[in-house]
Amino acid sequence: MSLQATTRPPAQRQARAVRLGPRSVAALALVSAVGVAGFGWPFLAPPTSRIGAHAQDAPWLFAGVLVLLVAVVAAAISESGLGPKAVAMLGVLAATGAALRPIGAGTAGIEPMFFLMVLSGRVLGPGFGFVLGSVTMFASALLTGGVGPWLPFQMLAMGWFAMGAGLLPGPDRLRGRGELVMLAGYGFLAAFAYGTVMNMAGWPFMSALASNVAFDPHAPVAANLARFVAYCLATSLGWDLGRAVVTVVLTLTIGPAVLRALRRATRRAAFETPVTFDAAEK
Repeated sequence: MSLQATTRPPAQRQARAVRLGPRSVAALALVSAVGVAGFGWPFLAPPTSRIGAHAQDAPWLFAGVLVLLVAVVAAAISESGLGPKAVAMLGVLAATGAALRPIGAGTAGIEPMFFLMVLSGRVLGPGFGFVLGSVTMFASALLTGGVGPWLPFQMLAMGWFAMGAGLLPGPDRLRGRGELVMLAGYGFLAAFAYGTVMNMAGWPFMSALASNVAFDPHAPVAANLARFVAYCLATSLGWDLGRAVVTVVLTLTIGPAVLRALRRATRRAAFETPVTFDAAEK
């Protein structure tokens, strides 16, 4: 009698590095809710609220809370099946994304890491995508010296960015040009969304006396919304457009090769393939 290791063939569906369980979903929902409050509190608090008196303090408070919550989400997702193979792939992709980010530092919108987050989230699923986006942004901040109160917001926003790619339809069926066009379209819109939510994180720091596009805690929501739109148009539209265009171009040109490489690595890693040992006679 001998023990022979046999590997069951994987299911037809596309493998995922992390399968989200109820606890992970609940943790993601919690951190996302707090994140929405952290980004959008100027529009959620009425002008008569006492929070307006702490306009300069609120972003720091939310940054501290987000650090803890992102750690909780990472732990919850890890408990749901982030095995050694997934950790290894997470490390490789996060290091690659962190290395890509400085390439466009100081150049309007040339940020190639975003297309890698889109394709990785698409192949490896929303749970892995959220962890990858957060870890990549943290690693790139350490690499570029970009550590500050804005970092937790960047980690959460990039986690959302990569997770959204994993939630796109047809992960097991859609292939070819149709998939590339969908991913390019998502990357284009999500690049603007990322820039917009990051603007919301820093906008309340501006003094209302310094500019007519700054946050005014005493103004009604409609007036502040108009100020915020003007602020985005004046300060970040060109950068966000460059980021969106670069993401689209890279997705359509080298995206097919990267998708094939990611899917091949996922199949070889066999994240979801259980190993059994059957007794066999010689």
